[in-house]
Amino acid sequence: MLAIDKNRPSPAWIAALRGQFPTETEIDRVLTRRMQRRSGPGYSPLPLDVLVSGVESLICSEVRDAFKVSDARWLSGGASKLQMAFTLSWNRPGVGPERTPMVLRMEPSESIVETSRLREFQLIKAFQGVVPVPPVFWCDANGEHLPYPALIYGFASGVTKPSASVSGVSGLGTHLPPELRKRLAPQFVDHLVKIHTFDFRRADLSAFEIPSVGSTQCAEWGINWWERVWEEDHDEDIPLMRLCAGWLRRNMPTLDRPVVVHADYRLGNFLFTEDDSRISAWLDWELGRVGDRHQDIAWTTSRAFGHLDEDGKTFLTCGLLPENRFLEAYEEASGLAVNPKTVHWYKVYNDYMMVTLLLATGYRIAHGGKTHQDVLVTWLMGIGYMLLDEMRTLIEEA
Repeated sequence: MLAIDKNRPSPAWIAALRGQFPTETEIDRVLTRRMQRRSGPGYSPLPLDVLVSGVESLICSEVRDAFKVSDARWLSGGASKLQMAFTLSWNRPGVGPERTPMVLRMEPSESIVETSRLREFQLIKAFQGVVPVPPVFWCDANGEHLPYPALIYGFASGVTKPSASVSGVSGLGTHLPPELRKRLAPQFVDHLVKIHTFDFRRADLSAFEIPSVGSTQCAEWGINWWERVWEEDHDEDIPLMRLCAGWLRRNMPTLDRPVVVHADYRLGNFLFTEDDSRISAWLDWELGRVGDRHQDIAWTTSRAFGHLDEDGKTFLTCGLLPENRFLEAYEEASGLAVNPKTVHWYKVYNDYMMVTLLLATGYRIAHGGKTHQDVLVTWLMGIGYMLLDEMRTLIEEA
């Protein structure tokens, strides 16, 4: 067998992977585009004026009246996307003259998680008025105006943690005081229920496909997505990953009800206003899909996103409330049962996805100079081995 140069993938190899791991059309498009561009130049710092010019070009294609982009500046945070804040002076439809704070969210040369800006745009737009989300304005799905695919949304007020507290990367390790937990926890459950009971068929989610009820199609699409990425990106073969992929396929759960899955619903991915402790915006919808609610339940209850309470005895889901209370509140408010066996499957699935992103994609984009976050991504790779061990334990428990 000829050696495969994954940094310069051939059209034949890309086509073979597409055939071996069929998934949703938009996911296939994004992953194929990534591979077709992989042999191109790596990441190099982009001057703000280049992004401002791209933003102006995008807005000009959507807005007829005169406008002005000002106060452009970089936003820090996150491990996957480039973000620039700016102010748009324009005649906002239905509002009138306004200075609107906005954010450009754009792919780097190659991201630790390659996703669709169009899907993210459609999800945020669909949930306006349903749960707190930033206002979303325009999308450059194919990078026609900007160097890479991007979207523009409104700047949302709030913080991810109390101003006086500390946390790790992406909100990990955040500890909330008890009084704040009491105020945020009911909203946290309520918003997840609203996402999972949302009538997505009435929204414009044309970039999404709906898996069949009573089949394993949802689970299979997900496994194909991440096994394809593993094959595209890993350099070191890890036998446990092949064992896990096989276990996942042999034990695929059937879907009883398709819902919108946020896929990163946790502490650190919502903003809240400190004066009234209200959740003001849910962020990071990039991995969202129409799928199985148990994927969110498994992710949200991961021990990586919670901590023990003050007495050191009770583990708090996402640092907010005990898992049994979280599940009881969710089932009561949604009318949807939680199947522990399906949750367990999705915990293995989530670990498989994260190990793929950390030990395969993270390694490749850092080694190849494809990301603006090479130091952070390299640090995150260390977590991959802990997730491998957790994945092994979960399979043994099953």
